[in-house]
Amino acid sequence: MNYYFSKTVNGKFETIEIQIRTLLKNEGFGVLAEINMQTTLKEKLNKDFRKYKILGACNPPFAFEALQAEDKIGTMLPCNVILQEHFQNKIEVSAINPMVTMQAVENSALKTIALKVSSKLENVINKLKNEK
Repeated sequence: MNYYFSKTVNGKFETIEIQIRTLLKNEGFGVLAEINMQTTLKEKLNKDFRKYKILGACNPPFAFEALQAEDKIGTMLPCNVILQEHFQNKIEVSAINPMVTMQAVENSALKTIALKVSSKLENVINKLKNEK
């Protein structure tokens, strides 16, 4: 089992980002945090890097349920989704697979939650389409 779900699509980075945010919203996720690695690496290290953005996605009902089951689970929240441009207009979108990450926590109550969240994130990735 992979620790992530991934799909590569054709389109402009910004357009694919809008699409992924909409798909996340449709599955009940909001984006709580955003890290633009291209900008950050340029500012901090003066290094050029491809377009690469990390979106910290959260589904509040599931996050609340997980926090009630395991108070330290916040160390693994939110669920990260990344967008990276490997070639011009060739964008890979990947999302964490919570089923894999939750295996490290010995709490059976989290397994059901992780299964539901994994299913939603996999749906997001599977519904991603090439830009028209």
